[in-house]
Amino acid sequence: MRAVLVANGELTDHARLKEIWLRANLRIAADGGARNARLRLRLAPHVVIGDLDSLDDETRQWLEDNSAEFIRHPPAKAKTDLELALELAQARGADDITILGAFGGRSDQFLANIFLLTRTSSLRLADANSEIWIGDGDAIIEGKRGDIVSLIPLDAQVEGIVTEALEYPLRNETLERGSTRGISNVMLDERAAVHWSSGTLLIVHLSA
Repeated sequence: MRAVLVANGELTDHARLKEIWLRANLRIAADGGARNARLRLRLAPHVVIGDLDSLDDETRQWLEDNSAEFIRHPPAKAKTDLELALELAQARGADDITILGAFGGRSDQFLANIFLLTRTSSLRLADANSEIWIGDGDAIIEGKRGDIVSLIPLDAQVEGIVTEALEYPLRNETLERGSTRGISNVMLDERAAVHWSSGTLLIVHLSA
């Protein structure tokens, strides 16, 4: 099942994001992400979850008018609203999860959102021009010639990396955490691939 979560970060009014949101079987807003849904995506979530302290009156009324489910948590909690939304999506059977509105805003929350990706390989962060995810040893990148692909090792070493259809190839090579060698590669076709034998690799795809 495909779930799309919307957070309270920066979100543009973009047709691609509306399409991602529309195609979801389950749409979840993490607290103030509901305002992003109202203003940018124009379609109400099925569920809004969190301490609900970021909901303005107009958004709350919009959610009620569209029969959204409210799941309230206390303000003093050990998890962010977005982590609660992710756990809810998984509990309801989602095995393909995209998060919108996870970029921008506070740097600590943005970094925490990035590291949510380590929870499951079925999760992606997306905005109008980029996607970020963690592969499981194989990754297919679909886009267009000239798109940027960056490979960022999260473990001390990511080994056995082999790339296909990227301008600067890696041939059974190792990237070390803290190295910038994997930044700003370029797609040579509409489809590129990355394979590796061990380690955790963060993949960033930026549309040209």
